[in-house]
Amino acid sequence: MKKLIYIAALLFSALTFADTAPFSGEISRDDLLKDYAAFSEQYNEYTPSEEELTTIKALQGKQVLVFLGTWCHDSKREVPRFLKLLDTAKVQLGSLKLVAVGYDKLDPAGLAKQHDLLYTPTIIVLDGEKELTRMIEKPKQSLAVDLTQPGQTL
Repeated sequence: MKKLIYIAALLFSALTFADTAPFSGEISRDDLLKDYAAFSEQYNEYTPSEEELTTIKALQGKQVLVFLGTWCHDSKREVPRFLKLLDTAKVQLGSLKLVAVGYDKLDPAGLAKQHDLLYTPTIIVLDGEKELTRMIEKPKQSLAVDLTQPGQTL
């Protein structure tokens, strides 16, 4: 009987955690801004400078992979700003993939592990398969500058 109670407690614990675990997996830009108020608020409040708008145009045609935590304060600040910067500058990326990770910094498809994710957000700019730059947690100079300087791991 004790064993049955123990198993029931474990199952309850697992189900409770599953209900409170953050979303992980690929998410569209629109769903991120629609479903997570902190992201949409930051998007609406941010106004990029003319210099940032000019600089970010260097990403035209590049592929961008963004790892974020829907629970992460740095992600809530930087990811919406990055999206607003792209939108305002009318940059047409080759592709944009947003991947939400859990508290464990993992996602169901294994992309976070494949790209050695340690901190969120991490924004990786690629040209084909070649990684050009990556911004980790927050920019050192600005999003536009940090993401358009090849060879930087910031």
